[in-house]
Amino acid sequence: MHTADTLILASGSEIRATLLRNAGVRFDVVPVHVDEEAVKASLIAEGAGARDIADTLAEIKAAKGANASPGAMVLGCDQVLEFEGRILSKPETEERALDDLMALRGKSHRLHSAAVIHDGGRPVWRHVEQAELTMHDVDFAWAAAYVSRNWPAIASSVGGYRIEEEGAQLFSRIDGDHFVVQGLPLLQILAHLTQHGTRRP
Repeated sequence: MHTADTLILASGSEIRATLLRNAGVRFDVVPVHVDEEAVKASLIAEGAGARDIADTLAEIKAAKGANASPGAMVLGCDQVLEFEGRILSKPETEERALDDLMALRGKSHRLHSAAVIHDGGRPVWRHVEQAELTMHDVDFAWAAAYVSRNWPAIASSVGGYRIEEEGAQLFSRIDGDHFVVQGLPLLQILAHLTQHGTRRP
C-alpha cells in the first residue's frame, strides 16, 4: 500500500527512472499499460496537435497509475515527436528505425515532453515543454550501421535514437532542455516536488 508520501513513476522507462534517481528523488516504479497508438490515432482524427497528444497521454498514464496506487502521488509522462506536420511513433523494426532516420536527416524536428502528476486521485500539476533538434545529413551506410549496433535499445525511442548515448552523434544542433530531449521535464518536476512536500531527500 502506497502512502501519500510515496511518488509513483507510472512508466517502465529506464531513462526516466535513471533521471529521477540521479536527481535524488525517492520513488517506486509501477508501469501502466496504455494503447498509445490507439489514443494517438483517435486524437489525430479529432485534429489534436503534438503538444496536446503528449499531454493527454501523460494524463492517461497518471490517472491509471493513481487508480492502481490509491493515496500515492503519481507521475505520468509521455513524449511525442513532431516532424513536418506528422507524428512519428516508436519504431517497431530496424527497418522502420532506419526509415525514420533517413527522413529526419539534414532537417529539424521537435520533441514534446509532457508530465502530469496526480495526487489525491486528481491531477494537480502538468507541464509540457518542447525541444528542437537538427540532424546531420548522415549517409545511409552510417545510419544503417548505427541502427544495427543500437538495436533493440532504440526500439523504445521515438525517432530511433537515444541522445544520451551514441545517438548524440546524429545531431548538429539542439535547442532546448537536455532533460526534455530525454523525455522528462526534470527541472520543472523537481521544482514542484520541492514546493509541495518532503518528496526529495
